[in-house]
Amino acid sequence: MTDPRRDIPATDAALADPRLAKAIDLLGRPLVKKCVLAAQHKARTGEIKPESVIDEAIAALPMSATSMQPVINATGVLVHTNLGRAPLSQAARDALLMAAGTADVEFDLETGKRATRGRGALAALREAVADAGGVHIVNNNAAALLLTAMALAPGKEIVISRGELVEIGDGFRIPGLLASTGARLREVGTTNRTHLRDYQDAINDQTGFVLKVHPSNFVVSGFTSDVPVRALAGLGVPLVVDIGSGLLRPHPLMPDEPDATTVLRNKANLVTASGDKLLGGPQAGLLLGDHDLIEQLRRHPAARALRVDKLTLAALEATLQGPPPPVVSALDTEVDIRRAREIQRRIPGARIVESAAAVGGGGAPGVRLPSLAISLPAELAVRLRRSRLPVAGRVEHGRCLLDLRTVRPDQDEALVAAVLACM
Repeated sequence: MTDPRRDIPATDAALADPRLAKAIDLLGRPLVKKCVLAAQHKARTGEIKPESVIDEAIAALPMSATSMQPVINATGVLVHTNLGRAPLSQAARDALLMAAGTADVEFDLETGKRATRGRGALAALREAVADAGGVHIVNNNAAALLLTAMALAPGKEIVISRGELVEIGDGFRIPGLLASTGARLREVGTTNRTHLRDYQDAINDQTGFVLKVHPSNFVVSGFTSDVPVRALAGLGVPLVVDIGSGLLRPHPLMPDEPDATTVLRNKANLVTASGDKLLGGPQAGLLLGDHDLIEQLRRHPAARALRVDKLTLAALEATLQGPPPPVVSALDTEVDIRRAREIQRRIPGARIVESAAAVGGGGAPGVRLPSLAISLPAELAVRLRRSRLPVAGRVEHGRCLLDLRTVRPDQDEALVAAVLACM
């Protein structure tokens, strides 16, 4: 009897199939070959028939040459750190593609000479926050704090309240970051209460600056007090305020969330923030404040190591200048019940339930945004995460909830298709 394994197509023969040859042009030979080898192994173990090897390899091809996959965010968390934080607007995506080739990132086409790097993004940031005397962009908010400490407090003290010595995701701690620069932390007050006199007593000729950190991912309530920015601005030393979330102007849904414009109007000398949270742009660290301080940071030797690439500059400028990005749209627009009903109608057994979405990304803790979710059997949560186009929902009270506040309307078709495939 003939061994059916002899009918398994050879690797080179499979790769010569026109469909796989086309995939090689898009994905590269190593990735396509890996899929063929996996399909051949399935044929040898009897999991599939030898004549199905090429079809199996084609079905296993990734969408792109990166191992990352696009995911539909149905968690109800607008800025989901594990899902890449803010999804970019179409304008920002188009800008990324443009900048991916050769571009005038620091070249003056009029004169043919070198120009200021990222001048368009810097101008857009200055326009968005008119109260800033100067602006600078680094690769994330931690880098913004790192550069500030290196430039303003080398060998000096940074005065900070004990209630603001925060730890954020993955064990990252603000004190460790600042201490790594060689600056010394001068802790004042207590965990729950810090007064103006605590800062006043700590300031001396060794003070580099006072740092106020917004404890963005937790809330301390009860017997508490802290010192407002305006009071700290009169202490005679630079005041640096880390607002974290990247909110540039006040937002009515988040009255307690600090924004760059208000903080600068309250006389902070320097504000640091993230670009990929409530601003809705790419990962970046934003520095806004006094012109002379910004120039001091920009000219520091470490600024070169922390600078952003052309892709970030292009996406950030497009975010600031273009239409509202998805995070802003999700924040400002409640879910239409008609949209929810149309999705429910197409999914057997689905129910519509009221939900509460969250800002996420360490922004606006405690703020809940009214939403609607599609309720499905809990066992679908795992299947949806493992589907061809993964869908991340959340399991609550024994049901899988797909919160529509974080699903863009143009993703509804894909969402329905993914659910139906899993059912």
